[in-house]
Amino acid sequence: MESKRELFQIMTRRFGLLNKNCCSVGAADISLVQSHILYEIDKQGAPSMQQVAETLAMDITTFSRQVQTLVKLGLVKKTPAAEDRRVSILSLTTEGKFVASTIDHAINDYLDEIFSHMNEFEKETVVRSIKLLNESMAKTSICCKPLL
Repeated sequence: MESKRELFQIMTRRFGLLNKNCCSVGAADISLVQSHILYEIDKQGAPSMQQVAETLAMDITTFSRQVQTLVKLGLVKKTPAAEDRRVSILSLTTEGKFVASTIDHAINDYLDEIFSHMNEFEKETVVRSIKLLNESMAKTSICCKPLL
């Protein structure tokens, strides 16, 4: 039997999670981390920098650098919050919405292609298993940290 780690290594490689740039949209080369940031800003709708950094389990310094790159690319807008100007609210520009939507469609098309090789029972089993795995990962005390 293959080790659990080997299964995750293979899945990570096949899903392209090790690629430096996950997506090219027009002239923009977007990294995997940046695509996650765009997704969360879009999903959360005008979140603060801290909210998105916490959702992605990123330290604020690294997160801030990534956001600055997205601002320079014209994809993200940072606005001081009305109630506390020290807090920055993030939103997608029109171009940012286009890039986020393009990435979303590409990933959904890829997942549809993957799932097209399964029957309905297999699809439901995989989705249920991923949900179960996500729930179990949320309960572990060592989530998101490599073991030393």
